[in-house]
Amino acid sequence: MLSSPAEQHALRDTVDLEAALATVETLIAQLGQALSEHDPAATETASTALHRALGQAVDRATRAARHGGMPPALRRRLAACGGQVAALREAVARASVSLDKALEILLPGAGTSRAVVYGADGQAARTSTGGIAQA
Repeated sequence: MLSSPAEQHALRDTVDLEAALATVETLIAQLGQALSEHDPAATETASTALHRALGQAVDRATRAARHGGMPPALRRRLAACGGQVAALREAVARASVSLDKALEILLPGAGTSRAVVYGADGQAARTSTGGIAQA
């Protein structure tokens, strides 16, 4: 039985950290699913919730470390969550680069002030470069 208030506080911190980690793990899975389904709304929702939950988990971990330490099993889970988030971040970065390359192929020069776009017939539409207008 826990006899001191410090031991009770440490137990509460551990239980709070366990709950926070469970939430983070659930949200990581939801974000992974949303990304694999190419669902922008679900991705946005899950990533926002994950960001918030990660902040809470880090706060709980800091508290647990200050009041008696974090059990090794929870430390491993927290590290695993960090690795999964890094992997998701890398996957999103790779997808973003692929999307940028595809857009550059479809819309060459779209990021410049003189963008060349394709017309309805598939030919690059010409932009006026100055000169004399003829009637």
